[in-house]
Amino acid sequence: MPVMNLAEPEDAAALAGVDFSSAPRRGKPIVWAWGRWQRPGLVRLERFEENVSLADFAQALERPGPWLAAFDLPFGLPRELVQALAWPGDWAACMTHYAGLSRAAIAATFAAFCDARPEGSKFAHRACDGPAGSSPSMKWVNPPVAFMLHAGVPALRAAGVHLPGLADGDPARVALEGYPGMVARALIGRRSYKSDTKAQQTADRLIARKDLVDALEQGRWRGLRLKLTHAQRDELVADPRGDKLDAALCLLLAAWADTRPAHGMPSGVDGLEGWIVAADGLGASVPARQRA
Repeated sequence: MPVMNLAEPEDAAALAGVDFSSAPRRGKPIVWAWGRWQRPGLVRLERFEENVSLADFAQALERPGPWLAAFDLPFGLPRELVQALAWPGDWAACMTHYAGLSRAAIAATFAAFCDARPEGSKFAHRACDGPAGSSPSMKWVNPPVAFMLHAGVPALRAAGVHLPGLADGDPARVALEGYPGMVARALIGRRSYKSDTKAQQTADRLIARKDLVDALEQGRWRGLRLKLTHAQRDELVADPRGDKLDAALCLLLAAWADTRPAHGMPSGVDGLEGWIVAADGLGASVPARQRA
C-alpha cells in the first residue's frame, strides 16, 4: 500500500527494531536491527546487535539518542482485565503493581480469570489486538507475551525512555510497541516463516523467508523499502528462528512511525492499554491467534 509524505524527518534519529525475549540467552538473544534513512522511502539496515541477558538489554536502552525503536513486546494490559482484577487503572501504577508479581502469580491469576469465562472468550483483549491481529497481552503461554511485558516494560521505564501515549521520558529515546507478524502477514499471508524447533525448520519456511525478504526489498509494505547488502539478505533468509527478520520487520515499523504525526498513534488511544504501531487494520484483516 502506498504511503504519503515519506520524507525523511529533519535531524533524523537512528531507527531500530527489537525482537524481544523475556528470558534472553546466547541461544535466544534479544536482537536489535539498527538502521537509518538512506533517502525518503528507503531505510538502510546498518547492523544487528544482541543482548544475551536482561541486564544487557537495560544497558542498551541507555544508549544516547536520538533514536526511535519499535519493540516486539506488549506495553499494556487489557482494560477489561485490569478492571476485573481491581488493579490500578493508571498505567504507571498498574505496571508497578504488575512488576511486583511473580510469573507464577501472574499465570495463576490470568488462568483463574480465563477459567471463569465462557468458551470462545477466555482472554480479554486490547483495542489494538483486532486490527493488528496480535495475541492478547495477558497470554502467558504459546507465546508468553504476558511475561514479555513483565520483563520488558520495567526496563523501559527504568531507562526513562519516552513511551508515547503512556509515559513521558527522554524525547531523544522513543520506544513504541511493534508487532512484526502484522507486517509479515500483510506480505506473505499466513505462511509460517520461522520456528524455534529444529524439526520444524523446513524448506517451506526457508522459501517463505526468501519471499518475505524480497517483499521488504521491493517496498511492498506501505511503500517503504528496506535496503540490504547481499550478506544481510543471506543472513535474514538463513536464520530459521526468524529473530533477525522479526527485528528487521520492527525496524520498518519504526521507520513508518517516524514519518507520521504523533508516531502514527491514533487519537483517543487508551492510556492504560497502549497501541501497536500501524495497527489500523489495513494489513491484518484476519486476527491471528498468536504473536510471531
